[in-house]
Amino acid sequence: MLISPVRWLCSPLLLGWLVGTNGLIALAGRSVHAAELRCDGTLLQLSVSESGEMRSDRFRFSLVVSAEAGTASAAMDQLNQRLASVRSRVGPLSLGDLKIPAPRSYSTGGSGAKPRHQHATTSVSGEVGRSNYDALIQAAARLPGVALRGMTSLAEDGGKKTLEDELLRSALRQGEHQAKTTANALGLNQVRLMRIDQRGVRAVNSTVKYSRLPSQKFDPGEAPKPRQSITLNLDYCLF
Repeated sequence: MLISPVRWLCSPLLLGWLVGTNGLIALAGRSVHAAELRCDGTLLQLSVSESGEMRSDRFRFSLVVSAEAGTASAAMDQLNQRLASVRSRVGPLSLGDLKIPAPRSYSTGGSGAKPRHQHATTSVSGEVGRSNYDALIQAAARLPGVALRGMTSLAEDGGKKTLEDELLRSALRQGEHQAKTTANALGLNQVRLMRIDQRGVRAVNSTVKYSRLPSQKFDPGEAPKPRQSITLNLDYCLF
């Protein structure tokens, strides 16, 4: 928080907001030729952050499929068999197509009396709905050579925009409250918002990693929810 008793001129070119009955209307990149905003009182600069959770209606899963054999050809044959099992067991549970990149091959061992081992590995990713959340975890965990690396919560359609609007309104209310509190402490009566600088909206999808097969079913409602945050830099004129 920065308070400075200055006379301040601000041309609202960066970003302005109107709060009306129909919601928030953004004004960005417009050149305003009317009279410049003037603060003949005390300038208060605030940084306000808000965050919240979104409901998840689907999850992105990530699997690693690996194979090992004495020859590169045998390792690839084994990998193909395991991929076929993944396609047949996991494919029907997923939303849309599975994504499988080209495999990677490498060798290990071969020193002294130890035989050389050939490896082949690839990944499988896709999305699954809430109804098949536990079924996919159980199926993937029981397939040989398959490791479930995680399930990432994804926000439902429209959830990000709805939460973003709620966070913006909350941040503006918080900024106004702080400005009025500061004005009252200084013996001032009026507060006017001069500038809003929105530093962006940050969305974080939560990923759960699994190292072993659970002893009970997983409830998608217990999975960490995706989060979103917003930061506003606000300038107020107190007088």
